Amino acid sequence: MNRHVWAAAFRVTVPVLIGYLAIGIAFGLMLEAIGYNFIWSFFMSLTIYAGSGQYLGVSLLQLGAALSEVALMTLLLNFRHIVYGLSMLEKFQTIHGLRKFYLIFALTDETYALLSSVRVPSGMKPADFYFAIALLDHSYWIIGSVIGSVAGALLKFDTTGVDFAMTALFVVIAVGQWKENKRHLPALLGGVCTFVSLSLIGPDNFLLPALGAIVVLLLSLRGTLDEEKRNAACAAEALPQEVEKEWR
Repeated sequence: MNRHVWAAAFRVTVPVLIGYLAIGIAFGLMLEAIGYNFIWSFFMSLTIYAGSGQYLGVSLLQLGAALSEVALMTLLLNFRHIVYGLSMLEKFQTIHGLRKFYLIFALTDETYALLSSVRVPSGMKPADFYFAIALLDHSYWIIGSVIGSVAGALLKFDTTGVDFAMTALFVVIAVGQWKENKRHLPALLGGVCTFVSLSLIGPDNFLLPALGAIVVLLLSLRGTLDEEKRNAACAAEALPQEVEKEWR
């Protein structure tokens, strides 16, 4: 990959850079506060690479939870990634080898948000562009985690509330996607399903039913959504021609 690919990917990932440094630092601070230094922070961020999972890991490490409990809680917490993977099948079908495995591994919430909406610049291979985005996001998370651990070792202070940084980043990304996309039906369906599930089941177990309902609804409406996408693409292609005719 040449520098143009990395430059284009960096421009796209700047919001994630800012967010990942903040929540990565928060994770590093929390991990250091329970007695695990920057080496633990580095390898957890390198190999696990799941923001909410790593935040949960801090609590489980502090409680001395059994491996079986850790595995079950991590599976339930990150079950949504199955939905992410299914929705990326079409984009990843032309990518092969180790890159494809890495892209699957690196499909965090924020990277998924970028890959599902970003347009590949002309003249660039999608595989190169997607890989650069995923690798840059991963590096931001590792750097933030290590900085947080080192800062936590040097400066002792109360870390209460720093885990809210993860929620704040989700909100920023959601607002950005809402503004960039004209089709809001999937987002509205997700919000309604989540609210109904939360109201009926409660905050402890609402996630899986909400995700299940979202998947069923999106699959049932796939034909309609694909048709809207094709119409929008045709309209975008026709616009320059109409402008050219007006100038003539």
